[in-house]
Amino acid sequence: MGRYVARRMLQIIPVFFGTTFLIFAMVFALPGDPIRALAGDKPQPPAVTIALRDRYNLDDPLLVQYGKYIWNLFQFDLGTSFRGREVSDIMSETWPVTVKLALTAFVIEIVIGLLAGVLAGLRRGSFLDNLVLISTTLVVSVPVFVLGFTAQILLGVQWRIFPVAGLSDGWPRSYILPAVVLASISLAYLARLTRTSLTENLRSDYVRTAVAKGLPRWRVVGVHTLRNSLIPVVTLLGVDLGSLMGGAIITEGIFNIPGVGRQVFNSVRTQEGFVVVGISTVLVLVYLFANLIVDLLYGVLDPRIRYE
Repeated sequence: MGRYVARRMLQIIPVFFGTTFLIFAMVFALPGDPIRALAGDKPQPPAVTIALRDRYNLDDPLLVQYGKYIWNLFQFDLGTSFRGREVSDIMSETWPVTVKLALTAFVIEIVIGLLAGVLAGLRRGSFLDNLVLISTTLVVSVPVFVLGFTAQILLGVQWRIFPVAGLSDGWPRSYILPAVVLASISLAYLARLTRTSLTENLRSDYVRTAVAKGLPRWRVVGVHTLRNSLIPVVTLLGVDLGSLMGGAIITEGIFNIPGVGRQVFNSVRTQEGFVVVGISTVLVLVYLFANLIVDLLYGVLDPRIRYE
Protein backbone atom coordinates (compact mmCIF):
# COMPACT_ATOMS: atom_id res chain seq x y z
CA MET A 1 0.00 0.00 0.00
CA GLY A 2 2.77 2.44 0.93
CA ARG A 3 4.68 1.83 -2.30
CA TYR A 4 1.48 2.18 -4.32
CA VAL A 5 0.66 5.53 -2.71
CA ALA A 6 4.23 6.74 -3.28
CA ARG A 7 4.11 5.67 -6.92
CA ARG A 8 0.76 7.39 -7.44
CA MET A 9 2.11 10.56 -5.81
CA LEU A 10 5.03 10.50 -8.24
CA GLN A 11 2.60 10.13 -11.14
CA ILE A 12 0.75 13.20 -9.93
CA ILE A 13 3.84 15.40 -10.45
CA PRO A 14 4.02 15.33 -14.29
CA VAL A 15 0.21 15.51 -14.54
CA PHE A 16 0.20 18.58 -12.30
CA PHE A 17 2.90 20.40 -14.27
CA GLY A 18 1.33 19.45 -17.60
CA THR A 19 -2.18 20.59 -16.74
CA THR A 20 -1.11 23.81 -15.02
CA PHE A 21 1.14 24.73 -17.97
CA LEU A 22 -1.70 24.16 -20.45
CA ILE A 23 -4.06 26.26 -18.34
CA PHE A 24 -1.44 29.00 -17.97
CA ALA A 25 -0.71 29.01 -21.70
CA MET A 26 -4.38 29.08 -22.74
CA VAL A 27 -5.33 31.82 -20.28
CA PHE A 28 -2.53 34.15 -21.31
CA ALA A 29 -3.10 33.41 -25.00
CA LEU A 30 -6.51 35.06 -24.84
CA PRO A 31 -6.80 38.18 -27.03
CA GLY A 32 -6.70 41.60 -25.46
CA ASP A 33 -4.38 43.50 -23.14
CA PRO A 34 -5.40 43.18 -19.47
CA ILE A 35 -3.26 46.17 -18.49
CA ARG A 36 -5.02 48.48 -20.92
CA ALA A 37 -8.36 47.02 -19.84
CA LEU A 38 -7.72 48.32 -16.31
CA ALA A 39 -8.03 51.91 -17.47
CA GLY A 40 -11.25 51.30 -19.42
CA ASP A 41 -11.95 54.13 -21.85
CA LYS A 42 -9.50 56.51 -20.16
CA PRO A 43 -6.00 56.90 -21.62
CA GLN A 44 -3.28 55.29 -19.55
CA PRO A 45 0.16 56.90 -19.13
CA PRO A 46 2.84 54.84 -20.94
CA ALA A 47 4.99 54.78 -17.80
CA VAL A 48 2.18 53.16 -15.82
CA THR A 49 1.65 50.57 -18.56
CA ILE A 50 5.35 49.70 -18.65
CA ALA A 51 5.55 49.47 -14.85
CA LEU A 52 2.53 47.18 -14.60
CA ARG A 53 3.69 44.90 -17.41
CA ASP A 54 7.07 44.63 -15.72
CA ARG A 55 5.47 43.92 -12.34
CA TYR A 56 3.39 41.05 -13.71
CA ASN A 57 6.16 39.76 -16.04
CA LEU A 58 3.88 40.10 -19.08
CA ASP A 59 6.79 40.92 -21.43
CA ASP A 60 8.69 37.73 -20.52
CA PRO A 61 8.49 34.59 -22.68
CA LEU A 62 5.76 32.13 -21.77
CA LEU A 63 8.09 29.57 -20.19
CA VAL A 64 9.73 32.26 -18.06
CA GLN A 65 6.32 33.50 -16.89
CA TYR A 66 5.25 29.97 -16.03
CA GLY A 67 8.52 29.27 -14.22
CA LYS A 68 8.11 32.36 -12.06
CA TYR A 69 4.51 31.41 -11.33
CA ILE A 70 5.52 27.90 -10.22
CA TRP A 71 8.36 29.30 -8.11
CA ASN A 72 5.93 31.59 -6.29
CA LEU A 73 3.45 28.71 -6.01
CA PHE A 74 6.00 26.62 -4.10
CA GLN A 75 6.16 29.53 -1.66
CA PHE A 76 2.36 29.29 -1.25
CA ASP A 77 1.78 32.41 -3.34
CA LEU A 78 -1.06 32.03 -5.84
CA GLY A 79 -0.37 35.43 -7.33
CA THR A 80 -2.00 38.83 -7.33
CA SER A 81 -4.82 40.18 -9.46
CA PHE A 82 -4.28 43.17 -11.72
CA ARG A 83 -6.29 45.19 -9.22
CA GLY A 84 -3.86 44.41 -6.41
CA ARG A 85 -5.79 41.69 -4.53
CA GLU A 86 -4.13 38.45 -3.50
CA VAL A 87 -5.64 35.43 -5.23
CA SER A 88 -5.55 33.58 -1.91
CA ASP A 89 -7.74 36.30 -0.38
CA ILE A 90 -10.21 36.00 -3.24
CA MET A 91 -10.35 32.23 -2.78
CA SER A 92 -10.82 32.56 0.97
CA GLU A 93 -14.06 34.42 0.24
CA THR A 94 -15.42 32.20 -2.53
CA TRP A 95 -14.09 28.74 -1.66
CA PRO A 96 -16.13 28.16 1.56
CA VAL A 97 -19.32 28.99 -0.34
CA THR A 98 -18.48 26.52 -3.11
CA VAL A 99 -17.46 23.81 -0.62
CA LYS A 100 -20.80 24.09 1.20
CA LEU A 101 -22.71 24.01 -2.08
CA ALA A 102 -20.64 21.11 -3.44
CA LEU A 103 -20.92 18.97 -0.30
CA THR A 104 -24.68 19.59 -0.11
CA ALA A 105 -25.04 18.58 -3.77
CA PHE A 106 -22.75 15.58 -3.22
CA VAL A 107 -24.86 14.27 -0.32
CA ILE A 108 -28.06 14.73 -2.34
CA GLU A 109 -26.48 12.92 -5.27
CA ILE A 110 -25.35 9.96 -3.14
CA VAL A 111 -28.56 9.54 -1.15
CA ILE A 112 -31.08 9.91 -3.97
CA GLY A 113 -28.95 8.51 -6.80
CA LEU A 114 -27.80 5.39 -4.96
CA LEU A 115 -31.23 4.73 -3.48
CA ALA A 116 -32.97 5.09 -6.84
CA GLY A 117 -30.36 2.95 -8.59
CA VAL A 118 -30.47 0.16 -6.01
CA LEU A 119 -34.28 0.02 -5.92
CA ALA A 120 -34.46 0.01 -9.72
CA GLY A 121 -31.80 -2.69 -9.98
CA LEU A 122 -33.50 -4.95 -7.44
CA ARG A 123 -36.89 -4.54 -9.14
CA ARG A 124 -35.84 -4.65 -12.77
CA GLY A 125 -38.81 -4.30 -15.14
CA SER A 126 -41.15 -3.03 -12.42
CA PHE A 127 -43.01 0.26 -12.31
CA LEU A 128 -40.32 1.73 -10.05
CA ASP A 129 -37.59 0.68 -12.47
CA ASN A 130 -39.38 2.29 -15.41
CA LEU A 131 -40.03 5.41 -13.34
CA VAL A 132 -36.32 5.76 -12.54
CA LEU A 133 -35.34 5.23 -16.19
CA ILE A 134 -37.84 7.76 -17.51
CA SER A 135 -37.14 10.42 -14.88
CA THR A 136 -33.35 10.16 -15.22
CA THR A 137 -33.61 10.36 -19.02
CA LEU A 138 -35.74 13.47 -18.68
CA VAL A 139 -33.30 15.12 -16.28
CA VAL A 140 -30.32 14.38 -18.53
CA SER A 141 -32.16 15.70 -21.59
CA VAL A 142 -33.07 19.07 -20.08
CA PRO A 143 -30.28 21.72 -19.97
CA VAL A 144 -29.09 22.80 -16.54
CA PHE A 145 -30.14 26.42 -17.00
CA VAL A 146 -33.71 25.28 -17.80
CA LEU A 147 -33.80 23.15 -14.65
CA GLY A 148 -32.38 26.02 -12.64
CA PHE A 149 -34.82 28.67 -13.82
CA THR A 150 -37.78 26.25 -13.57
CA ALA A 151 -36.90 25.30 -9.99
CA GLN A 152 -36.31 28.93 -9.14
CA ILE A 153 -39.71 30.03 -10.49
CA LEU A 154 -41.73 27.15 -9.03
CA LEU A 155 -40.07 26.55 -5.67
CA GLY A 156 -38.79 30.06 -5.08
CA VAL A 157 -41.21 32.54 -6.63
CA GLN A 158 -44.57 30.77 -6.76
CA TRP A 159 -44.49 28.35 -3.84
CA ARG A 160 -41.88 30.25 -1.76
CA ILE A 161 -40.39 27.10 -0.28
CA PHE A 162 -36.78 28.15 -0.79
CA PRO A 163 -35.04 31.51 -1.30
CA VAL A 164 -35.00 32.68 -4.91
CA ALA A 165 -31.32 33.65 -4.90
CA GLY A 166 -28.45 34.63 -2.67
CA LEU A 167 -27.41 33.25 0.71
CA SER A 168 -29.49 35.42 3.01
CA ASP A 169 -30.89 32.44 4.95
CA GLY A 170 -27.56 30.66 5.32
CA TRP A 171 -26.92 26.94 5.24
CA PRO A 172 -28.78 24.70 4.57
CA ARG A 173 -31.93 26.51 3.40
CA SER A 174 -30.24 28.80 0.89
CA TYR A 175 -28.13 25.95 -0.48
CA ILE A 176 -30.70 23.16 -0.95
CA LEU A 177 -32.36 24.41 -4.14
CA PRO A 178 -29.13 25.26 -6.05
CA ALA A 179 -27.57 22.04 -4.73
CA VAL A 180 -30.44 19.97 -6.16
CA VAL A 181 -30.04 21.69 -9.53
CA LEU A 182 -26.27 21.24 -9.41
CA ALA A 183 -26.55 17.53 -8.52
CA SER A 184 -29.44 16.71 -10.86
CA ILE A 185 -27.52 15.50 -13.92
CA SER A 186 -24.86 13.65 -11.91
CA LEU A 187 -27.63 12.13 -9.80
CA ALA A 188 -29.34 10.78 -12.93
CA TYR A 189 -26.11 9.24 -14.24
CA LEU A 190 -25.36 7.76 -10.83
CA ALA A 191 -28.79 6.13 -10.56
CA ARG A 192 -28.52 4.59 -14.03
CA LEU A 193 -24.96 3.39 -13.45
CA THR A 194 -25.88 1.84 -10.09
CA ARG A 195 -28.90 0.11 -11.61
CA THR A 196 -26.88 -1.33 -14.51
CA SER A 197 -23.99 -2.47 -12.34
CA LEU A 198 -26.28 -4.04 -9.74
CA THR A 199 -28.35 -5.82 -12.40
CA GLU A 200 -25.24 -7.33 -13.99
CA ASN A 201 -23.85 -8.53 -10.67
CA LEU A 202 -27.15 -10.12 -9.66
CA ARG A 203 -26.73 -12.46 -12.65
CA SER A 204 -23.20 -13.49 -11.65
CA ASP A 205 -22.24 -17.00 -10.63
CA TYR A 206 -21.12 -16.00 -7.16
CA VAL A 207 -24.58 -14.57 -6.43
CA ARG A 208 -26.28 -17.78 -7.53
CA THR A 209 -23.84 -19.74 -5.36
CA ALA A 210 -24.57 -17.53 -2.35
CA VAL A 211 -28.33 -18.00 -2.86
CA ALA A 212 -27.87 -21.77 -3.24
CA LYS A 213 -26.01 -21.86 0.08
CA GLY A 214 -29.07 -20.38 1.76
CA LEU A 215 -27.66 -16.96 2.64
CA PRO A 216 -30.29 -14.33 3.49
CA ARG A 217 -31.22 -12.01 0.65
CA TRP A 218 -30.09 -8.90 2.56
CA ARG A 219 -26.63 -10.45 2.95
CA VAL A 220 -26.43 -11.51 -0.71
CA VAL A 221 -27.40 -8.05 -1.89
CA GLY A 222 -25.84 -5.85 0.77
CA VAL A 223 -22.54 -7.62 1.38
CA HIS A 224 -21.71 -9.34 -1.90
CA THR A 225 -23.62 -7.81 -4.83
CA LEU A 226 -23.79 -4.16 -3.81
CA ARG A 227 -20.18 -4.05 -2.70
CA ASN A 228 -18.92 -5.18 -6.10
CA SER A 229 -21.42 -2.94 -7.88
CA LEU A 230 -20.03 0.15 -6.17
CA ILE A 231 -16.62 0.02 -7.88
CA PRO A 232 -17.70 1.92 -11.05
CA VAL A 233 -19.99 4.06 -8.90
CA VAL A 234 -17.06 5.20 -6.74
CA THR A 235 -15.17 6.20 -9.89
CA LEU A 236 -18.06 8.40 -10.99
CA LEU A 237 -18.42 9.91 -7.52
CA GLY A 238 -14.72 10.77 -7.39
CA VAL A 239 -14.89 12.66 -10.67
CA ASP A 240 -18.13 14.36 -9.62
CA LEU A 241 -16.68 15.52 -6.31
CA GLY A 242 -13.81 17.19 -8.14
CA SER A 243 -16.14 18.89 -10.62
CA LEU A 244 -18.53 20.02 -7.87
CA MET A 245 -15.65 21.54 -5.92
CA GLY A 246 -14.78 23.46 -9.05
CA GLY A 247 -18.01 25.36 -8.77
CA ALA A 248 -20.81 25.60 -11.29
CA ILE A 249 -20.85 28.74 -13.40
CA ILE A 250 -24.45 28.32 -14.58
CA THR A 251 -25.92 27.31 -11.21
CA GLU A 252 -24.05 29.97 -9.26
CA GLY A 253 -25.03 32.55 -11.85
CA ILE A 254 -28.75 31.66 -11.75
CA PHE A 255 -28.94 31.70 -7.96
CA ASN A 256 -26.52 34.60 -7.49
CA ILE A 257 -24.12 32.57 -5.37
CA PRO A 258 -20.68 34.16 -4.87
CA GLY A 259 -18.70 30.95 -5.36
CA VAL A 260 -15.63 29.84 -7.27
CA GLY A 261 -17.50 29.20 -10.52
CA ARG A 262 -18.89 32.71 -10.75
CA GLN A 263 -15.52 34.16 -9.73
CA VAL A 264 -13.79 32.29 -12.57
CA PHE A 265 -16.39 33.55 -15.05
CA ASN A 266 -16.01 37.16 -13.89
CA SER A 267 -12.22 36.85 -13.97
CA VAL A 268 -12.25 35.57 -17.55
CA ARG A 269 -14.59 38.39 -18.55
CA THR A 270 -12.34 41.04 -16.94
CA GLN A 271 -9.12 39.37 -18.17
CA GLU A 272 -7.85 38.62 -14.66
CA GLY A 273 -5.54 35.86 -15.83
CA PHE A 274 -3.71 35.28 -12.54
CA VAL A 275 -7.01 34.77 -10.70
CA VAL A 276 -8.14 32.18 -13.26
CA VAL A 277 -4.81 30.35 -13.17
CA GLY A 278 -4.59 30.42 -9.37
CA ILE A 279 -8.08 29.03 -8.85
CA SER A 280 -7.56 26.45 -11.60
CA THR A 281 -4.34 25.28 -9.96
CA VAL A 282 -6.16 24.55 -6.72
CA LEU A 283 -8.90 22.73 -8.66
CA VAL A 284 -6.30 20.58 -10.42
CA LEU A 285 -4.97 19.49 -7.03
CA VAL A 286 -8.51 18.67 -5.88
CA TYR A 287 -9.06 16.47 -8.95
CA LEU A 288 -5.74 14.67 -8.55
CA PHE A 289 -6.22 13.83 -4.89
CA ALA A 290 -9.87 12.85 -5.47
CA ASN A 291 -8.68 10.32 -8.05
CA LEU A 292 -6.05 9.05 -5.62
CA ILE A 293 -8.70 8.46 -2.95
CA VAL A 294 -10.87 6.65 -5.50
CA ASP A 295 -7.98 4.32 -6.38
CA LEU A 296 -7.45 3.51 -2.70
CA LEU A 297 -11.15 2.78 -2.21
CA TYR A 298 -11.02 0.07 -4.88
CA GLY A 299 -9.09 -2.18 -2.53
CA VAL A 300 -11.59 -1.55 0.28
CA LEU A 301 -14.56 -2.50 -1.91
CA ASP A 302 -12.87 -5.50 -3.55
CA PRO A 303 -10.13 -7.29 -1.53
CA ARG A 304 -9.03 -9.08 -4.71
CA ILE A 305 -7.53 -5.80 -5.90
CA ARG A 306 -3.91 -5.60 -4.77
CA TYR A 307 -1.70 -2.55 -4.73
CA GLU A 308 1.52 -3.76 -6.32
